[in-house]
Amino acid sequence: MSTKTSVTDRVEEHVSSPSPPRSRPALWVVTFVAMVSLVVAAFAYAPEDLEQGPPQRIFYIHVPSAWVGFVAFFVVFVASIAFLLTKSRRFDDIAAASAEVGMVFTSAVLITGPLWARPIWGTYWSWDPRLTSFLVLWLTYLSYLLLRGYVPDPARRARFSAVLGIVGFLDVPIVYISVRWWRALHPEAVIFTDEGPQMPSEMLATLLLGFAAFTLLYVSLMSLRLRVARLREAREEAVL
Repeated sequence: MSTKTSVTDRVEEHVSSPSPPRSRPALWVVTFVAMVSLVVAAFAYAPEDLEQGPPQRIFYIHVPSAWVGFVAFFVVFVASIAFLLTKSRRFDDIAAASAEVGMVFTSAVLITGPLWARPIWGTYWSWDPRLTSFLVLWLTYLSYLLLRGYVPDPARRARFSAVLGIVGFLDVPIVYISVRWWRALHPEAVIFTDEGPQMPSEMLATLLLGFAAFTLLYVSLMSLRLRVARLREAREEAVL
């Protein structure tokens, strides 16, 4: 039997073992239904904002994307701490996967935000405290991924990335409370306020559906990304 065939057999044997996460069609189906429901609710159920008009509907994508970006970096933060304590590659894989998925959602925030700002503010970008601090968060995600690609040694890569993942998370609470600390163009919180949600119930229900749909999308992408990590690990072990 050739070496190539032997390696292939070993990879297949490893993949068929219980350790690698399996693909979950049901999860993707639920995610798809939730995303379609969100689109329908955003355009057909939620009323149009009287002041902002149609651009306000970007809100139902923009805000849940930001939420998932925060959640993703929190996962990076926790997994990075767990890696430094245990040196388990599993936690490094989780942190790396969450950073990659989080980069997608934070990029969506930086794309949808200017699309809303142009008709409302008259400009695509303003160095508003929240916008600036969120851009720093995006650059932190980017730096994390670049660091992982730059350091060849797996142990050093995981250690350096964990430190950056922990330190970088400090920007998340700054982004969240920036509109309270500094005067800003960015709208203030409309859900978690002292008086309760400051929006019609239909808008609130659509936004909550957005949170649920985008969280499901995050979980689905994480499941897929972790499976890729396990397959790569199986290939490396088989080659060795």
